Amino acid sequence: MKQWQDAAMLYEKAALPDRAAAIYIKLKNWAAAGKLMNQITSPKLQLEYARAKEADGKYEDAARAYEAAKDMDSVVRLLLERLNQPERAFQIVRESKSSEGAKMISRFCQERRDWRTSIEFLILSKAADEAFELATSHDEMPTFTAALGKGGTVAQYQAVAQYYEHQGDFAMSGNFWLEAKDYPRALRLYLKCGEREMDKAIEVVGKARTEQLTHTLIDFLMGETDGVPKDPNYIFRLYMALGNYPQAAKTAVIIARQEQELGNYRAAHQMLFDTHRELTANNIAVPNDLSQGLMLLHSYIIVKPLVKQLNDHLAGARMLLRVAKNISKFPSHVVPILTTTVIECHRSGLKKSAFEHACTIMQPENRTQVAPDYVKKIEHIVRKPDKAEEEEAMSPSPYDPATLVPVTVLECPTTKNIIPYCIVTGRHIVLHDLCVCPSCGFPALDSYFRKFIDSTEDKTCPMCTQTINPEAIKKFSEEDAAAWLKKQRERAAKGEAKKSAEQQAVR
Repeated sequence: MKQWQDAAMLYEKAALPDRAAAIYIKLKNWAAAGKLMNQITSPKLQLEYARAKEADGKYEDAARAYEAAKDMDSVVRLLLERLNQPERAFQIVRESKSSEGAKMISRFCQERRDWRTSIEFLILSKAADEAFELATSHDEMPTFTAALGKGGTVAQYQAVAQYYEHQGDFAMSGNFWLEAKDYPRALRLYLKCGEREMDKAIEVVGKARTEQLTHTLIDFLMGETDGVPKDPNYIFRLYMALGNYPQAAKTAVIIARQEQELGNYRAAHQMLFDTHRELTANNIAVPNDLSQGLMLLHSYIIVKPLVKQLNDHLAGARMLLRVAKNISKFPSHVVPILTTTVIECHRSGLKKSAFEHACTIMQPENRTQVAPDYVKKIEHIVRKPDKAEEEEAMSPSPYDPATLVPVTVLECPTTKNIIPYCIVTGRHIVLHDLCVCPSCGFPALDSYFRKFIDSTEDKTCPMCTQTINPEAIKKFSEEDAAAWLKKQRERAAKGEAKKSAEQQAVR
């Protein structure tokens, strides 16, 4: 015995702690062995030491030794059974994903009626069926589904879907039929929820891409099922989900027109803008009626910032004149819009235009709707007409720079191409002063865009309403501007050719 002790001491002096510790453990000299354990690299020795410490009732020391030996299941066992540190055990198993450790925790939690934690660790231990039974028995299905996540099997998702359907929770049932890719059942249950789950119903049909489910949803939206037509926005979103962008664009135009007629100009603008952006993102030509509708609404919306923020009454008056030419598309506010047009035109020196629209306002069918504050002023304009009016300023057409075009005219007289408009002023773009919004990509006159962004407290784009960092605005060189314009024109030409081909096919 004395020789073994001496040998161990010599191994220590020779810096061979593993050999020394092996002898100390053999001799059950735990004090001497314990001093060396932080130097030991052999898991076998650590394990022997841990078992010895456990047998001796030194559970903290044993747990540390088991951890050094990488026997984490034994650490978990001691934490649960001897050290009363379940939270630390939970953390270890969540990190290690040990199936045996998860089983121990599940048993521990069931004994304490902690069903939620037990369900979590049953799933971790690959005992999902037992976890499902526990969740069903103790009304803990949300815990089961949260632990299952996206890693469940089709059969498991089906079981959860059936559970929720039996409970009368059709929305949750639909969610899990969707996870199980049983699209007909998912759609049937979502439709039972009515418009509350319409986004999910659209998602299902968009994923399924089958005529049967598409027609089922369209019938529901049109009111064929219950006699109640639904919000037409759902039809639009359905076409978008299906990737049927041409039909989505047509629907967007119809919806926007309805909103516009009701005087909901912001909503109509947002609908057309969102559709325009989606079509552009998918490299699909934007239909002319959609782009023209957006242009007209945008022309009206920018009047206030032009006048109030930029103090440019002439620019505001020009936009109002554009709107006034299409006043039939603003039936809810004919007289207010024309009244504002008269006031701004008169203030800006456009006396002839002010007189013409003042005469329209003073017609018997309109006169009674004029705000009292403006009646006398408009009557004065009609009775004492001043028809002086300077010609509109001109700037080069970007398609034919040798040709000058009135700044608010959006068609090149020589090429007949539609000219893109500035989202700040509504004027046509020019190659020497062009940029695009860093957020939405719509064009603007660089000088005006910078001025507009600087004039707004929240620095938002007038088209997409997103906050813009002025440093992100990049002015195009004339060459880059011409290349950008060419790309826009090619996209438009492609769309026109496609539309023409479709019309020929119909004939």
